[in-house]
Amino acid sequence: MPRSEPVAVIAPDKFKGSLTATKAARAIAEGWRAVYGRRGYTMILVPMADGGEGTVEAFVANGYRRITCAALDPLGRGVDAAFALDGTTAVVELAAASGLARIRERDRDVRFASSAGTGQLILAALDAGAKTIVVGLGGSATNDGGVGILRTLGVRFYDDNGHDLAPGGAPLARLARIDVSNLDKRVAKTKFVGATDVFHGLVGPYGATTVFGPQKGATPEDVRELDKALERFADVTAATLGRDVREAPGSGAAGGAGFALAAYLNAELRRGAELIGTLCGLPAALARATICLTGEGSIDDQTLGGKTILGVAMLARHARVPVVAFGGTVTSAAELALRARGVTCVPIADGPGTLEDAIKDGRELLKRAATRTALLMRGGV
Repeated sequence: MPRSEPVAVIAPDKFKGSLTATKAARAIAEGWRAVYGRRGYTMILVPMADGGEGTVEAFVANGYRRITCAALDPLGRGVDAAFALDGTTAVVELAAASGLARIRERDRDVRFASSAGTGQLILAALDAGAKTIVVGLGGSATNDGGVGILRTLGVRFYDDNGHDLAPGGAPLARLARIDVSNLDKRVAKTKFVGATDVFHGLVGPYGATTVFGPQKGATPEDVRELDKALERFADVTAATLGRDVREAPGSGAAGGAGFALAAYLNAELRRGAELIGTLCGLPAALARATICLTGEGSIDDQTLGGKTILGVAMLARHARVPVVAFGGTVTSAAELALRARGVTCVPIADGPGTLEDAIKDGRELLKRAATRTALLMRGGV
């Protein structure tokens, strides 16, 4: 059936340090309307995320309720963190309580950082009646294999002397026994889904520690220590549960939290952007669309690994809708690869300038880039 009027679906991720996904969507809409007016296009705004920082905000922007509760940060300090809830579906963002942004660089200690705060958010979601819990696995400061989450849910971890292990990934080197008898009974009746843009396994040269540990402050010595500790965790887990998921794609996400979710909570690990887009109604919006406008701060090789733009592009391709992606920076390799997937990349910078200026002026730059694109489409230049 032919469309009676053009429809623009606007589905960007955040522009980190500059704009939330919601503010980015509004800036693109304003730029588009500067050319077409309010009646030229129907605008459908679907703020997006890929499982990392900003995931809860994206769901709240799409109609979920924000629930704030007390939690622990990666160093065990009290913070307020939020999850999103709609009916019996909850969205927990690991970055909310256990994220790298929670800790000043000088205070980071990846060897002992704990994901316990994320476990507290999961408990709060269960208390709120959630039957499906989506856990965004991105932006973590932790490398504890998700042990902090599991401990909060009732799992116990002991050394050879029967003593509880201290929090963090490093103590897992002394792990001797895991007791799952007190795992919260509601877990077995709850569907867990891990949303990630990372599909590395748990250990080894392409595992959680080796690939992502250094950006959390791990030295080469720390990397070797933590990788061996996670391997020990995987060995004892396999002996305890009778199955081994250490090589499952995504098990290395969020410092190995993906492994904990898959092994102990029977979670399905899925591409974050596609999952989040589906839960936020993006496929239904694209079914009406003439064009899809997306974007994020940097369009590069990480984008091709499964970040928001790629996830949006895959859903749009299924709906046969062309995509324009705005980026603070756009690498030539990413531009060519995305072009083959039906995406036209548009850098938002309109002249020379510093990164600091681009971040500060992100809203205006994005708005102007949307206006230029709309003019080109209308044939105005």
